[in-house]
Amino acid sequence: MIKLGIENIDNYLSLFKNKRVALVTNHTGVNQEFKTTIEILKEKVNLVALFAPEHGVRGDLQDGLKLDNYFDETTQLPVYSLYGKTRKPTKEMLKDIDLIAFDIQDVGARFYTYIYTMAFTMMAAAEEKLDYIVFDRPNPLGGEEIEGNILNLNYRSFVGYYPLLERYGLTIGELALLFNKEYQINANLTVIPLVGYKRKMNYFDTKLAWVLPSPNLPTIESSFVYLATCYLEGTNVSEGRGTTKPFSLFGAPWLDNLKLIETLKSFKFKGVKYREAYFTPTFSKYQNQLCRGVELIVDDYKNFEPVYLGMAILKTIAEMHQEFRFKTPVHKDGLAMINLLVGDNFIKDNTLNLEEIKTKFNKDKKEFLKLKRKYHIYE
Repeated sequence: MIKLGIENIDNYLSLFKNKRVALVTNHTGVNQEFKTTIEILKEKVNLVALFAPEHGVRGDLQDGLKLDNYFDETTQLPVYSLYGKTRKPTKEMLKDIDLIAFDIQDVGARFYTYIYTMAFTMMAAAEEKLDYIVFDRPNPLGGEEIEGNILNLNYRSFVGYYPLLERYGLTIGELALLFNKEYQINANLTVIPLVGYKRKMNYFDTKLAWVLPSPNLPTIESSFVYLATCYLEGTNVSEGRGTTKPFSLFGAPWLDNLKLIETLKSFKFKGVKYREAYFTPTFSKYQNQLCRGVELIVDDYKNFEPVYLGMAILKTIAEMHQEFRFKTPVHKDGLAMINLLVGDNFIKDNTLNLEEIKTKFNKDKKEFLKLKRKYHIYE
């Protein structure tokens, strides 16, 4: 049976002794009895403040909604937002703190923002000479399979800050070690490890209950397909937000879903099937409009390559439909959202075909594998 980092805290209590502790967490920071890390630390250490990532400390906000500082109703502790005016704790926020702890369930995707909340709080801890502790949790997608292209730093943002693959195959604790050493954060870092976890495990294998890490990732399966369809956030195709199956469903009122399915089947991708689907989003893109779409059904998680499937979906729809559009830049730096998500411009500028993308993926995978192996905690 697996023991989470937070369930291993009693062996590390000396690190918290006489320290004023701030916790970066959200609703996923729970033990296997669903007792929150906030409650656990409140009982065992001197917890004085909370830091909230995207979606808030209690997971009650939709994606992209900015958050102000507030007081947590249950604990009356101050909650400082790290997804509003500031992404990194200020000197003022940290003035009465000696140690920052982090406990959030990651998804295993480069464009998922919690990992950068961790990185930015580690930077602040290093600058203010505070200790930093990560309570480790499994990577839902597993620790062996990796996929994608290494982020080109010309497309750096809060959905891709470091040169990682889209699917990087590290636990949040291993990722913290990599960030700290490779990108010279140099925080006084301790990772409280998982017990009983093996690299090859995906979230199904762990037998842990799934606590949805954000409102649109309701199931373990959704975290896998997220790596295929999140790219659609940078286009005028719905990624299924506003339905009961976000990221598993995608489509648009103008999409020829039958032709798309036929083309996707011809690629013979492993581990996935395609279902003709029709849906009407209740919010987000195409609200209250009937969409013709596709549902992705994963039937072999070990061999499923979601990132490459995502590239194929984008390129196929772009070739099929003149209605297809990439979203215009909303960022002050003028970078298109699709380039930030892909971490490069080869999709938007159509400079590589699928075969060339596969070649790039294989090259980047070899390079990243050498780096990631240095930070493996688990066999």
